[in-house]
Amino acid sequence: MICFFTSRMDAPDTGKLNSANRFIDEMWRCFPDSCRALDICSNPHDWNKMDYYASLTKNMLEDAGFAFERFHTLDSRNEGLAAALVQESNLLILSGGHVPTQNHFFNKIGLRDLLKNYEGIVIGISAGSMNSADVVYAHPEAEGEATDPAYQRFLTGLNLTKTCLLPHYQENKDDVLDGLRIYEDIACPDSIGKTFYAVPDGSYLFVDANKKEELRGEAYTVRDGFIRQISSHGEAISL
Repeated sequence: MICFFTSRMDAPDTGKLNSANRFIDEMWRCFPDSCRALDICSNPHDWNKMDYYASLTKNMLEDAGFAFERFHTLDSRNEGLAAALVQESNLLILSGGHVPTQNHFFNKIGLRDLLKNYEGIVIGISAGSMNSADVVYAHPEAEGEATDPAYQRFLTGLNLTKTCLLPHYQENKDDVLDGLRIYEDIACPDSIGKTFYAVPDGSYLFVDANKKEELRGEAYTVRDGFIRQISSHGEAISL
C-alpha cells in the first residue's frame, strides 16, 4: 500500500492538481497503468454533493494526465458492495468532509478490516486523511461541538498511519468556534501527552510500501500544549 494523505489536492484558486512538494511527480511514479478508482464518500446520504466532489476529483486528475479504467463512488446507495468494490480497486480516494460523519460510515462498512490486505494506492483528502490514523483526533468543527460534553474527540480510524493530521492550517489557525480558539483553546490542551501535525494546503504525508512515513512541505507539531514549525515548503521530514 502507498498512501498520500493531503490537506487538499488542488492548488489555490486554480482547480488544478497541486504540484507542490513533488506531489504530482510522486503520483506519476506509482500510479497504476490500469487504474480502477473508488471514491469513498464523507457523507453517505448526501448523494448530490458527494457525486459533485467525486467528479471534481476525477476531472482534476484527468486534467493532469492521469487516466482511469473505471471510477466508482461508494456511499449509502451501494454500501452493501463495499468489500467487492474495495477488492477490485487499486486506487482509493477518501474524500473530505465532516470527520465524525465519515468515521461513522467507515466503521459501518468495516473499512478498517477491508484495508488490511489492500495493496493499492490511497489518497486521503482532509477528513479522509484524518480518519486514516489509528486513533483519530477529530477536533470540533461544527457549531456546538466544542462545548458539547458528549462530543467525542478521539475516534477509531483506519490504522493506515499512526500520524494525526490537522489539515488547512493556513485557513483555520485563527478560527474561533463556540467562543474557543481552534488551536490555542482546543487542540493545544488536547495535545497534552500526544502529538498532532498541522499542515497547510499543499503539504502532505507520504507513506511508502514499506510503511515509511514522510511529511512533505510546511508542517507544525502540536504537542504538549505548544505549536512549533518543523519544516518548510520543499522540505521533507521522516517520522
